[in-house]
Amino acid sequence: MSKNKGNILFQLTGSIACYKACAVISRLAQEGFGVKTVCSKNALNFIGKSTLEGLTHNPVYTDTFEDRTALEHIELTRWMDLAVICPATGNIINKLAAGVADDYISTIFLAFDFSKPYLIAPAMNRNMWAHPATRRSVKTLEEWGVKVLGTGNGRQACGDVGEGRLLEPEAIYKEIMAALAPRPAREAARV
Repeated sequence: MSKNKGNILFQLTGSIACYKACAVISRLAQEGFGVKTVCSKNALNFIGKSTLEGLTHNPVYTDTFEDRTALEHIELTRWMDLAVICPATGNIINKLAAGVADDYISTIFLAFDFSKPYLIAPAMNRNMWAHPATRRSVKTLEEWGVKVLGTGNGRQACGDVGEGRLLEPEAIYKEIMAALAPRPAREAARV
C-alpha cells in the first residue's frame, strides 16, 4: 500500500458533467490520495453510489442525518486537506454565497476551515453561468478565499454553445495539484 499523499473531499452536485468528475476521482485515488465523496441528491440522478465507492473504497455521504453521520460534516472538514465541488451547479454556488446550510455540501461549507484550499469547478448552461446572481455569488465566494475555476466554452448538453461547461478532467486535476502544492516559506510567512 502506498503512502497517502493527502486527503481530498470531492463533492458532486446534479449535473451531467458528473461523468468527468469520476475521471478526476479515479486518478486521485490511483495516485495515492485519500478521497471521500459527498453527493447532492440530484447528483445521484447522474452517478451512482456504487461507482464512487468503487473508485474511492469509501462510503458516499449524501444525507446529514443518515445513521452515524450526524456530526460527520465536522469530521470531514478536519480530515480533508482540500475540498472541491465538481461539478458545481448554479444552485450550489448561489446557495453557498448566501450562507444557506440545508444539505450535506452546504453544511460542510459553513463548517469549513479556510486555512485549507476550497475549489469550485462550475458546470451549467451558459445563461445560468452568465446570470447576475451567479456572477455575484462567484465574486462573493472568491472574496472569502474560494478558488472558482474557469469554465470551458463549447457545446453544452442542452445543445447551447458557450461558457459554462465543466473543465476537462486533466485541467481540474492540475488545479487540485496546484492547490495542494506547498507554498514557498516566505509566502506562507506573510499569510
